[in-house]
Amino acid sequence: MTTIVEPRVHDLGNGFLVRRAVPTLQARSVGPFVFVDHMGPVVFERGHGMDVRPHPHIGLATVTFLWDGAIHHRDTLGSDQVIRPGDINWMTAGRGIAHSERTPAAERVAGSQAHGMQTWIALPKTHEETAPAFFHHPAATLPQQQRAGAWLRVLAGRAYGEESPVQVFSDTLNVAIDLAPDAELALDDGHAERALYILEGEAQLDGRDIPARHLVLPDRGTRPVLRALTPLKAMLLGGEPLDGHRHLWWNFVSSSKERIEQAKQDWLEGRFGSIEGDPEFIPLPQR
Repeated sequence: MTTIVEPRVHDLGNGFLVRRAVPTLQARSVGPFVFVDHMGPVVFERGHGMDVRPHPHIGLATVTFLWDGAIHHRDTLGSDQVIRPGDINWMTAGRGIAHSERTPAAERVAGSQAHGMQTWIALPKTHEETAPAFFHHPAATLPQQQRAGAWLRVLAGRAYGEESPVQVFSDTLNVAIDLAPDAELALDDGHAERALYILEGEAQLDGRDIPARHLVLPDRGTRPVLRALTPLKAMLLGGEPLDGHRHLWWNFVSSSKERIEQAKQDWLEGRFGSIEGDPEFIPLPQR
C-alpha cells in the first residue's frame, strides 16, 4: 500500500511556516534524504523576511530549491550567493561548516515571497569527514523536459533519462515537477527508495486522491501515475538507501554519537569559523 505522511508544521515567525515531512515515524529517511522541509509559501511585508542566523552542520549536504523568492546564503568558506527560483544551492558540510540564510536586502526593502524546499542528504560513511564545499548551479544548467503539460527539472542525481551536473555522493533522485491541470506523469522507478511531496495543488496517484502538503511513499518497484486536477507543484526524491544508521541532533548528522558530541563542543568554542558580515549565531540548544 502507498503510505501518505502528514508533515509536522513549525512556525518560524512572520507567517513563515516550514513543514517537515522527513524524518517521521513512517519515514526516518528516503534514500539518502534524512530531512525534507517544505518552506512557505509566505508573503513578507516590507522590512521583513527570512532570517536564519549562522548555524553549524556536519555529515550532510543541504540542497535548496525555490519556486518563488530569493535566499542570500553565506558561509564560513566565504561563499556569498543569492539563490533564485530554479537554481540549486548544494552545500557539503562534511567535517564542518556554518552558514546563514536570509532574505536579500533588496527584497526585504520591497517586500517579497518565498516558496521552496530544503532537504538534507546524509553523506556516506566514507565521506562524512570530507572537506566542506559550496556549489551554486543556475537554473539554465539543470536538465529539464517539457511534455504534455509536464515540466520536469532534474535537480540532483538521475531521472527520466537525464543526469544533473550537481555532484552527488550516492545514487540520488531529486526532481522538481510542475503539472498543468489534467496532465499525467508516471513516477521514475529507477531507484530503490522514493517519495513524492505535493507542495501545491490537487493530485491523484493511480486514481487515489493525494492531499496537498503531504508526502507519499509509493511501493517499491511500482510506476504509479501522478495526475494533476489543478496546477500542481511537487518534488520526487529518493535514491540509494543509507549505508547504516544515522544519528540526528539539531543540525548535526553522523553515524557516530561521539562525533556529534565533538561537534557540539566545537560550536560552543567557536571552532566552526566565522561568516564575514554576519556576526550573529544560533546558540547550541540546551537539550
